[in-house]
Amino acid sequence: MGFGGQLTGSRKGAAMLCVALLLAFASALIVASATAAPPEPPGYEGVASCAGSTCHGRMEADGAVVRQDELQLWQESSTPAGAHSRAFAVLSSRRSRAIAATLKLGDPTSEPTCLGCHSTPTDGARGPKFLTSDGVSCEGCHGPAGGWIASHYAVGASHADNVSRGMTPLDRPATRAGVCLDCHLGSSNPGQFVSHRMMAAGHPRISFELDLFSTLQQHHDEDADYAARKGRSDSVRMWAVGQAMAVNRQMTLFASGRGTEGAFPEFTFFDCHSCHRRIFDQEDRNLTFEVNPGRPIPFAQPPFNDENMILLSAAAKVAAPGLATRFDADVRAFHQAMGTDRATAIAAARKLAATSLTLANTLGGASGSGDMAFAIVDAIAGPASAPRFTDYQGSVQSVMAIDTLLNALVKHGRITRGAAAGIRADINRAYAAVKEPNGYRPAEFRAALGSAVRSIRALQ
Repeated sequence: MGFGGQLTGSRKGAAMLCVALLLAFASALIVASATAAPPEPPGYEGVASCAGSTCHGRMEADGAVVRQDELQLWQESSTPAGAHSRAFAVLSSRRSRAIAATLKLGDPTSEPTCLGCHSTPTDGARGPKFLTSDGVSCEGCHGPAGGWIASHYAVGASHADNVSRGMTPLDRPATRAGVCLDCHLGSSNPGQFVSHRMMAAGHPRISFELDLFSTLQQHHDEDADYAARKGRSDSVRMWAVGQAMAVNRQMTLFASGRGTEGAFPEFTFFDCHSCHRRIFDQEDRNLTFEVNPGRPIPFAQPPFNDENMILLSAAAKVAAPGLATRFDADVRAFHQAMGTDRATAIAAARKLAATSLTLANTLGGASGSGDMAFAIVDAIAGPASAPRFTDYQGSVQSVMAIDTLLNALVKHGRITRGAAAGIRADINRAYAAVKEPNGYRPAEFRAALGSAVRSIRALQ
């Protein structure tokens, strides 16, 4: 028969066989797609991929859309802005090698325990330009560029499109906090946790505040173009969400396997000065710590580091009053559980972690203002919070908070730059009193910070 006519028996059988094979092949494809391994994560391209003079490698900030001197700022050796690029070089220092030798680790420049934070941690392929020795590079914060490097500078490209291709949305406070906290507080990832053993071997203590550290690392101008693409930054919101995410991360880590070191608690979670003080044996006792009204713990029990809890409580009272009472109750319950047993403490930690995450989401949707900044300064220095700053770390965190909130008030036009300069003299004296743990001068700190707060209040 001609084409289009009735099929003969043999042709009909062949056609049916062909259809059956096609169906089987299609089924195999469906099964294969359902069971196939997940796609490889985007690759890491390395700093050199961003270094062209038409990209981010110029010597002057004269770009039409972005500054284009971002790499020069990242490499600046004399300022905090260059800290990330210096991170790997630190591992070759005598101090780093002594720490590694004490802990019986290998060469710190190739030791995973060190590279998790002193270099860009990679979970995908590495391009030919990627160098571990670049330290914490562009991709350490902005995410692996393999998915978006070729498209993020295209005409018409948007920030949302870049994010859909794998760029980390650092304009979202909670996301930025999560990225920073991985190294500046710790995470469950390999090489991203500074234990008490590491500090005993010589590693410095960890201290962090999201908005202040973001400002120190800033490599962009908030011009009209930036605002159109990502919106204006909100220092008050960034600070508050940073505090909430820090509490969440701290509680999550404490409740995990990171919370213990053998038969002992992991002491990195506790106030250093509660143990590292002189021991006196004399007729008249000499208390070497202050009783803290915010911690219902047995007398002389080492206190958990709660500086972020204190400041988050102050922020919640102003910006999320509906959650503030619940948060304060969870904090007290956690401290109380620390005097019971680890199982009870873990349960309380998980509850507090959940509440702090709820607060982070709530605060992330709030819009900071000059009135809010003034109110939070009042709350930090008020009778509910001020008596709780009995420890070194709480004092450090509180002065960073007042510094950040003062900057926000200048940004909102509520305090002039000239007036802020006078207040900053007091803040600098407070910083000097907490410059390093062994030289902590609590009386001078309180006097300087109190003077700064009074000056801020007078300008309200």
